[in-house]
Amino acid sequence: MNIAVTDGVALMPTAFAEGLDVWSRGDGRPGSDTYEGLATAAFVPADADFAGCLEIQKTEGTQKLRYMGQTPILPGVYLRVTARVKAMAGSLPEVRIAAYAADGGGAAVGGLTTQGAPVTLQSYGEVVEVSAIVGVGNRGGVDLVWGREPAYGHFGIDLTGPNGGVVRVDDIVVEDVTRFFLRDLVSVVDVRDYGAVGDGSTDDSAAFEAADAAANGRRVLVPEGTFRLANSVTLESRVIFAGTVTMPTAARLSLTRNFDLPTYIDAFGNEQLALKKALQSLLNNADHESLDLGGRRVSIDAPIDVHAAVENRDTFSQRRVLRNGQLRAENSGNWAPTAVTSTATYSTGNDRRLTNVANVANIEVGSLVEGAGVGREVYVSAKNVGTQEVTLSEPLYDAAGTQSYTFRRFRYLLDFSGFTQLEKFEIEDVELQCNEQASGVLLPPDGTVNVIRNCVFNRPGHRAITSHGQGCQGMLVDHNQFISAEGGELTQNRQSVAINTNANDVKLRNNRASQFRHFAVISGQHSVISGNHFFQGDSNSNGIRSAGIVICLTACNTTIANNYIDNCHIEWTNERDAEPDFTGGFGFAGLSVTGNVFLCSHVAQWFSFIVARPYGTDHRLNGVNISGNTFRCVGGTINRVERVDTSFAVLNHQAARNVVVSNNTYHNVEYGAENPLRVRHSQNSHAATWVIETENRLPFGGRAKDVQGLALTSRPRDANNVSKYVTPYVSTEEGPAADRVHAIWPEPMRGDVTLTVRMDS
Repeated sequence: MNIAVTDGVALMPTAFAEGLDVWSRGDGRPGSDTYEGLATAAFVPADADFAGCLEIQKTEGTQKLRYMGQTPILPGVYLRVTARVKAMAGSLPEVRIAAYAADGGGAAVGGLTTQGAPVTLQSYGEVVEVSAIVGVGNRGGVDLVWGREPAYGHFGIDLTGPNGGVVRVDDIVVEDVTRFFLRDLVSVVDVRDYGAVGDGSTDDSAAFEAADAAANGRRVLVPEGTFRLANSVTLESRVIFAGTVTMPTAARLSLTRNFDLPTYIDAFGNEQLALKKALQSLLNNADHESLDLGGRRVSIDAPIDVHAAVENRDTFSQRRVLRNGQLRAENSGNWAPTAVTSTATYSTGNDRRLTNVANVANIEVGSLVEGAGVGREVYVSAKNVGTQEVTLSEPLYDAAGTQSYTFRRFRYLLDFSGFTQLEKFEIEDVELQCNEQASGVLLPPDGTVNVIRNCVFNRPGHRAITSHGQGCQGMLVDHNQFISAEGGELTQNRQSVAINTNANDVKLRNNRASQFRHFAVISGQHSVISGNHFFQGDSNSNGIRSAGIVICLTACNTTIANNYIDNCHIEWTNERDAEPDFTGGFGFAGLSVTGNVFLCSHVAQWFSFIVARPYGTDHRLNGVNISGNTFRCVGGTINRVERVDTSFAVLNHQAARNVVVSNNTYHNVEYGAENPLRVRHSQNSHAATWVIETENRLPFGGRAKDVQGLALTSRPRDANNVSKYVTPYVSTEEGPAADRVHAIWPEPMRGDVTLTVRMDS
């Protein structure tokens, strides 16, 4: 590279032979005194060492010689100024390269080095060469580092030391030596060449942008040093970081050509800070839709508040992806949950609000709410300090009045709770190593179709994925693995939950979860839970098994299909009802459990795989489908696969509607339920009323409400063993549990009959 050749830039001063009126005795500015006609200076046309030269007698303390032409100072260009001098007579002075740095208006630019190192002339007639390199960048070998402010310079020499001596000066040479500073002429642009200082305090933002603008397809090099960027910087070129950058929290660094976490780590020199700055850019730049962690493990010693990192956005609705890496919670004091206990008042008339909350300022949004009458996985979704109110993610089932609550805030590797709304954010192929300390992901309070796919939640301290609001609307949770830290605990002692949801249309598909207290606590409608394997057993024989899936509302319209449900059960409750008594609506409706494999081992005989747990009076089943499942118990037997937990209330079986329990397979289950239920009855003694048992096989302990069909399977015989061609009529809901059917004949008969009995209508 030589700009005199490639760009026609004039660098060389004119020769002394062309006249001394362009050679200044001052700084070289227009109007300064020149050497033209000076009695103590003359042009010497012939010299043994120089073809033509200027002879000067030193008469001033600093005898200046400056070319009055404007030699341009260009970013990325380095100039070498060379002078050859020899002493002729008198005192021997010192000589140095010197210059005047001018801005675009010709004014001096202060604070710069404008002289090279001095050289003392040792003897007469000896040619001494002095030189200095000038340029924008602070690079090794550059003597005059001028930065971007100077536009041009007046170059020459200074003679210092004793006066009276006579020296001769050859024509001064200014040449482009940029080639000395380019590691790779074709591919690298160094930010120092465009004014970057790298001292950690000077704002190098403009220099970075200038280097990027000049790169034109080449890479931008950030050399060793600490470069402060006071403003947001976007680099459209590929970047190589040997040094690091510092930035204010609000300033963004966008690396559009190599937008990946390893490059940000190189840029900031700190993994955790790099992740924050990369996430900030991810949500502020349209040039990239995903942040690739590059397979890196990022050590994190405190929760990543994603909203605080992004800083300038409360909402975001464009698809963005965080992928391909590992986040590891390191041992620190920053993961311990905080707990605040306060009194508050709850009213069913305002069922998502706590009022008169003491100490409300210290309660954190995203806190788990605990107290009498509070259902599972209820969180603080918002608070108002001024009105002393807390907004709840879900209603409370039995907490009317004033009481004490505990608000427990877990700490998450990725915390999105600071956003008002975040949509279409995806986490893909990321392992969250929670290290038994941190929780995994706290979702935003609002947002649709956020996605967590192909991730591993490894040993979360408390929760893997938490929704404290509506940020789970339409969420997709697919092909993830949830590994509990409580595998060695008895089931009843476990506290961790893999995922909870509050909003509708959630999809949980093809996940694997081991030994949490609950795999999923579901509070929204229209959820699809399919293809998952979740298991929650322990080493205790005849032990307790917790719910793998908790459905927290009655009209759930939820499908649970093709899962492997291992040593846990499905629990269906209405614990989200602020007024739990049934007064209208559908009741326990819309649940479809089909094609699943259920397995339990070494459990108590009363264990069941599907448990309805009503709160309040008069609840009924209305639209339930349990079909095509395989239920198996090993290491013992269980009474039945479905039951009603009457800890709080019973179901109104007289109001049951549209219940289908069919085509299931039962292994080591004493009472395999069906509805409609086919019953075979053999009457071996003559009776006018045959009492037909349903043998405890009507689902959920239901009543024998209807007989759909009755078939005689042998000839009915009277007391004389004479066939009678008559048919009985039936009376339903007989017996203490209303689960018997009476077949009533006109006279005592004996024989065999098959009935189809329903517990619903």
